[in-house]
Amino acid sequence: MSLEIRTARESDLAAVLALYAQPGMNDALILDLEAARAIFRRMKSYPSYEVYVARFEGRIVGTIALLVMDNLAHLGAPSAIVEDVCVDAGCRGQGIGKEMMEFAMTTAAEKGCYKLTLSSNLSRTRAHDFYLGLGFRQHGLSFQVDLP
Repeated sequence: MSLEIRTARESDLAAVLALYAQPGMNDALILDLEAARAIFRRMKSYPSYEVYVARFEGRIVGTIALLVMDNLAHLGAPSAIVEDVCVDAGCRGQGIGKEMMEFAMTTAAEKGCYKLTLSSNLSRTRAHDFYLGLGFRQHGLSFQVDLP
């Protein structure tokens, strides 16, 4: 498979939003394009926060976001967080998600990160198996509070 993974461009946002609209991701509850553009521009102002797209045969078939953040702990080593991993439903099982995650792991390592983390909804057991198969391990607990 000849998969290209590159930094997303503003012109890619409609395709990225279509991926997020799929059942099991956001189930058609997505931002409108103008709101997405405003957020994308703000994200570009962060020091090391990128949205990436995976292209195959001329179309966007996956997306992933990677945040690398500085730390005062861990002797100043940065850490990375993966968010919003999504592959086109018709392309799943072909290794696209694996390549995107390996890309994120390599990128984080190249930036000197001591760890790469992600959070996954408890109901997404297939995703958990996928991450475990890539060498991730469950570590601690994840907590969240819904804010008004």
